[in-house]
Amino acid sequence: MSAIQPQDMPENHVSPNSNSEDFESLYTEGLKVLQAGGVVQGVVVQVDENGVMVDIGLKSEGVVPLDEFTEEELRGLSPGDSLAVFVVSIDEARGTMRISREKARRMEQWDHLMEAFEKGLPVEGRIVEKIKGGMAVDLQGVSAFLPGSQLDLRPVANPERFVGNAYRFKILKVNRQRRNLIVSRRTLLELEHQELRAQTLARLTKGAVLEGRVKNITDYGAFVDLGGLDGLLHISDMSWGRLRHPSEKFKTGDRIQVMVLDFSEDTGKVTLGHKQLTPDPWTTITERYGLGRRVRGLVVGLTDYGAFVEIEEGIEGLVHISELKWGTRPRKPSEILSKGQEIEAIVLRLDPSERRVSLSLKQTQPNPWEAARGRYHAGQIIQGKVKNLTDFGAFVQVEEGIDGLIHVSDMSWTRHVRHPSEVLRKGDEVEAVVLSVEPERERMALGLKQLGPDPWISGIPQRIRVGDTFLGRVIKVVEFGVFVELADGVEGLIYSSELKSSDEEAAKPQVGDEVKVRVLKVDTNERKIGLGLDVAAA
Repeated sequence: MSAIQPQDMPENHVSPNSNSEDFESLYTEGLKVLQAGGVVQGVVVQVDENGVMVDIGLKSEGVVPLDEFTEEELRGLSPGDSLAVFVVSIDEARGTMRISREKARRMEQWDHLMEAFEKGLPVEGRIVEKIKGGMAVDLQGVSAFLPGSQLDLRPVANPERFVGNAYRFKILKVNRQRRNLIVSRRTLLELEHQELRAQTLARLTKGAVLEGRVKNITDYGAFVDLGGLDGLLHISDMSWGRLRHPSEKFKTGDRIQVMVLDFSEDTGKVTLGHKQLTPDPWTTITERYGLGRRVRGLVVGLTDYGAFVEIEEGIEGLVHISELKWGTRPRKPSEILSKGQEIEAIVLRLDPSERRVSLSLKQTQPNPWEAARGRYHAGQIIQGKVKNLTDFGAFVQVEEGIDGLIHVSDMSWTRHVRHPSEVLRKGDEVEAVVLSVEPERERMALGLKQLGPDPWISGIPQRIRVGDTFLGRVIKVVEFGVFVELADGVEGLIYSSELKSSDEEAAKPQVGDEVKVRVLKVDTNERKIGLGLDVAAA
């Protein structure tokens, strides 16, 4: 509805302040033009704390409340300004009326919306709340309904996130009698999507570099919105380096540059690359790194067999677990390094064709085995600390970076040691004899029993002879027999066959039992004593 202009008034219209004798008749004619429920164009007379006084051509002026204006609007109003108002009611007897600026705005906006609807033009609005079936939208003073299916291109799981935001909408349906509007955001998005797709297709050629937005990330790559068209950026085409997951490189919403690697017009599939925007660093790696060069890098991954170190963008090297430290190999790399740690390493090997770099951490430090060549020799007695026990022996730290091995066979002259824990414990301080030193193989053999003379050369053959009988104590029971301690730590073995032949019914002796035995064999070469139960004693 358009506002009534001054030219719409009777030709002999005069101001209410006129002294004309025909004023009353002119006022009556004016009422025929001004009807409640219409919008008229008035003139601002005064702005004060009571409101905005507006002359619309009647006996007295109307007043618009201040709360119908914004502070900015009030600052811009001055007497003489033209202002459209809505005539709420007219009291003919008193010559007064009620007018509203807010309702005039709504009427003007409604006319604007009707024009947009007829021409198919978009309108501006703000989503104000979620209601049953959709959303309530404020179209600059006029309420409208936005069905849930028309909110976005795809179903929305959390529509509340749209509340409070301004968007463009298309009016789908109008009920003029009830002044109801149904609007759509999705319709405009589809049109924009089609336009963007057409523009993208026009630029889509193999090798073209485009900007896109990371739409979503999967285990195998990321889908990138190029503008109305999605392309797949595979994890193998994200970086020249090694990625365990695409999220290590990109996150949803990132705007990135990509290169078109392949495009099928038939299927619409687009294959993208990101690493192809920069030269492959592996093609020139030998120009930047030489064997033996010291490099700095960041630990980016730990495995059971070593640590991966990034020495530059796209280039990772492996520090094998054997190259982490001098001395005993750690059980796992995490004992030495942690992810995110910056380290120095030595380049051991380069293989550009296999895209591999071998690094060493321990070789950044002096090799203690080189110095050991002159400090240690066979027959030397050393002191050390038991660091680790294995099934075959005990590792003893002689000094930082140098460990020696005491094999189970070198722990006792007389005892049959099956596990080093029978003689030593981790953390024990021990003395041992150096048996051999091999710096080139980083090996040192140690012995405990060599601290004393070999009793099998002098002592045992003279004290223990075939036929002698002894009262001994069972110290170990195994599948093939029973070990018996005779004296001074000397052990002999009663084979299972001897136990059966002596007494088929007799029970096998148990650990701690005292038994009378007879010496059946003394083998000084094999360092073994064969025993049998003394039947006479039994």
